[in-house]
Amino acid sequence: MLFSISKNEWLSNLKNDFWGGIVTAIALIPEVIGFAIIAGINPINALYAAVIMALVTSFTGGRPAMTSAAAGSMALVLVSMVKTHGMQYMLATTILTGLIQLWLGYIGIHKVVRYISKPVMLGFVNSLAILILLAQLQQLPHQNIATYIMVISTIILMYVLPRITKVIPPALIIIVVMTIITLFVPVHLQTVGDLGNLTAELPHPGLPHVPWNFHTLTIILPTAIALAIVGLTESLLTLPLIDQLTQTTGDSQREAKAQGLANMVVGWFGGQAGCAMIGQAVINVKSGGRQRFSTFTASIALLCMILFLKPLMVQIPTGALIGIMITVAFTTFDWSTLKAIAVQELTLIEIGIMLITIALVVKTHNLAIGIVIGMLLSGLVVALNLTKNRK
Repeated sequence: MLFSISKNEWLSNLKNDFWGGIVTAIALIPEVIGFAIIAGINPINALYAAVIMALVTSFTGGRPAMTSAAAGSMALVLVSMVKTHGMQYMLATTILTGLIQLWLGYIGIHKVVRYISKPVMLGFVNSLAILILLAQLQQLPHQNIATYIMVISTIILMYVLPRITKVIPPALIIIVVMTIITLFVPVHLQTVGDLGNLTAELPHPGLPHVPWNFHTLTIILPTAIALAIVGLTESLLTLPLIDQLTQTTGDSQREAKAQGLANMVVGWFGGQAGCAMIGQAVINVKSGGRQRFSTFTASIALLCMILFLKPLMVQIPTGALIGIMITVAFTTFDWSTLKAIAVQELTLIEIGIMLITIALVVKTHNLAIGIVIGMLLSGLVVALNLTKNRK
């Protein structure tokens, strides 16, 4: 059964799931808006896509508490499509992406994850942590001193507040306090409202206005295949990380199917393709989210902010969000990698494969390229070792 109505997966952690969902909803805003602008997509469309993606995967996903939305990795693949063919072809591409992912889920694409070696997995996790960090640091040039103070203060508070109280997630306390400060200090601080135009109306559901013929298929299929691979790669590799953080086990095949279904629905409702977002998933878990109610809350909270609380949403300072995401980057990085290298738990070849994977992902911002090349190198090493042993 694709839809989950399990009482335990919905109601066993209500309070913490609620707070985790609220924090996650706020954390989604700057990244979704930022990459929407890069892709040439209206920020409101992107935020709406994040709502739909999170809502559908809350019911259908194989990994409770793993946040899926309009991710930056998918937006980067869509840049050329939007620029060359426009929004309607982008929507058709998103629907086709979902169909491909759904089909791949049914034929067992999730089994490929089993063959990903430890160096490639470490490369994946650490490259994502680096990408999260770089995305935050790129926002800091040309900011005023007050913003730098807010970022540093936020980072400090993210580590200090949990020692004072664990009733409310520290990220939520920080966002509320920093927003109040922004409203009253005389110095200008960049806010969410400065990131892009948020005045447009929500898109209307319906099929994209494109000719449904073979020529259209030739236009959208290459991008749809790339999106399907990138989305499933990020989602299926984020899943075991959340498994590790929560000490529970997700269903990777169900997650692959859910990603496909969600993208089909997102395309129908006028949004761009999405996938699991490791930074926001980690924030959700670190803020107490464990079950489906956390991502459901994130979806509904984000929708409420778009529809009813937009004047308040646009006042959230980006400095606070940058500080929070920097701590997420440090949390996401697998620091045991350094220990494994120091005690020679990894061979020089394995370290090389890991570093190549990290370099490719960070350079291209394309997880699929880094993972595929890393897997090919690992396979080549295994083949060479087998050949050597036979001799």
